[in-house]
Amino acid sequence: MIYDVRHVTTYDYSRQVPFARCVMRLLPRDGSGQNVRSSELLISPRPAERSDAPCFFGNRMTMATIASPHHELKVEMRARIAVERPAPPHPGLTRGWEEVAALALASCSLSPASPAHHLYPSRLVPEVASVIAYARASFGAKRPVLEAATELMARIRGDFAYDPGATEVSTPLAEAFARRHGVCQDFAHIMIAGLRGLGLPAAYVSGYIRTIPPPGQKRLEGADASHAWALLWCGPETGWIGLDPTNDLIVADDHIVTAIGRDYADVAPLDGVVIGPGSQQIGVAVDVIPVG
Repeated sequence: MIYDVRHVTTYDYSRQVPFARCVMRLLPRDGSGQNVRSSELLISPRPAERSDAPCFFGNRMTMATIASPHHELKVEMRARIAVERPAPPHPGLTRGWEEVAALALASCSLSPASPAHHLYPSRLVPEVASVIAYARASFGAKRPVLEAATELMARIRGDFAYDPGATEVSTPLAEAFARRHGVCQDFAHIMIAGLRGLGLPAAYVSGYIRTIPPPGQKRLEGADASHAWALLWCGPETGWIGLDPTNDLIVADDHIVTAIGRDYADVAPLDGVVIGPGSQQIGVAVDVIPVG
């Protein structure tokens, strides 16, 4: 499948902003089953300084300094991406989860893809006893790791309600878990916390998912949104498998990866510092269009 992706972020300021320093993680990455054929990042006003470099995990980062006074900052990402992922293994044929946990703990590699980086609590995914207990119910003794994880994913999909008004980016994981309401970021963090609490390496992924309109209806421009899901390391033979608890899906060709990290803080699409006295409004529009 080939996609054209367009992601537009607009900041409207109530008073003129003289300076901004931004870090952007919007350009999609190449990886297993995903090839970026073309991409560009357009920034208005034009930055006085701009640099592009990968971070430790291989995500494409853009750092920009806006030195001219402005009332609006607009960042537009455009990309064409080919996605053709290999079929995942049968969940019941993967290694037992205790064995996977032991192999991960014994890993000597510190490469970006090593499971060692995703075993322990991180800034937005702390250790929460109630979350670990919830996850443990799916992990019986010697159960195949992917089989257990897909059951956990299905339980999250069934037990939690997608509710954009229930949480914010800053809502603690434990609070989102207690509410049983949230968005894809919350569900990914909850799943990751449960897996890590059992000693299994789990990473956070930001990106997009293709949305299909109801029969007979046209797709709405800008109606898509950025998405988030988890990656689980299933052992050296199987490697990393994407799990989308918001939709109860093993990640395949409908998902497009932008960035991978320990949690949302590692992959936030846009953050930085703005110097100005007023308030701001943020608008985001995303299009994911299949072209072949």
